[in-house]
Amino acid sequence: MSSLMQGLMSILRIETLEYTDLFIDFDDTLYDTHGNAQIALEELFEQLEFGRWFADPQVFFDEYWKANIDLWKRYSRGEVTRDFLIVERFRIPLCFGHGLDPTEAFCRHVGDVFFELCADKPNLVEGARELMDYLKARGYRMHLCSNGFHEVQYRKLRACGLYGYFDNIILSEDAGANKPSRKFFDYAFKMTNANPLTTLMIGDNLQTDIIGAMNAGLHTAFFNRFPDYPSSEPVDYEVTSLLELKLIL
Repeated sequence: MSSLMQGLMSILRIETLEYTDLFIDFDDTLYDTHGNAQIALEELFEQLEFGRWFADPQVFFDEYWKANIDLWKRYSRGEVTRDFLIVERFRIPLCFGHGLDPTEAFCRHVGDVFFELCADKPNLVEGARELMDYLKARGYRMHLCSNGFHEVQYRKLRACGLYGYFDNIILSEDAGANKPSRKFFDYAFKMTNANPLTTLMIGDNLQTDIIGAMNAGLHTAFFNRFPDYPSSEPVDYEVTSLLELKLIL
């Protein structure tokens, strides 16, 4: 069965539901985190003269992304701390194949420079602003739900112009737990007074956004942004572009 057919069947199956609240992930759902971070990495490479150690910048970029993706998965599961992630996502690629042994202080400095370069990048995922304007006009209560770091997310929200769209901003550091933990979603319900029966979770990460929300009793819309295959999970909706959500909402 095609992904499109699955999506149409999902719409038909629960078309009578009326949602009042939307829990929306931020990074790589609305905000082009990967694209903005890649630009920042290129700027970082030049600013800190990493060409001293990497003849090919792509080697550094590839190792950074490999480490970063793994560390964020471990962070979402509560296996590593924020401080560990901040240091290791640069220590690992700097060590790769070059015999370097960067200090924690140097890795933190690199992280600080990277944060400053990242935080003011404005680029959104295609269709994000049009969707948010549409949802706002439709009268939905919208709540950002993110595992991102507190000081980073607020700057990115302002940089991309989406700060004013949200009724509440729910961050894992405030909740005391990361998505997909039930504790995160319990905190989100407490802060928003949303009813799980009339709340839809929208996100691009199948594990943290979608399965976490399903376990908390929410309906889910999986934004399969880079689809290789349809979700094997029983999601309520699956879309491959943000504007497809207008057919649901």
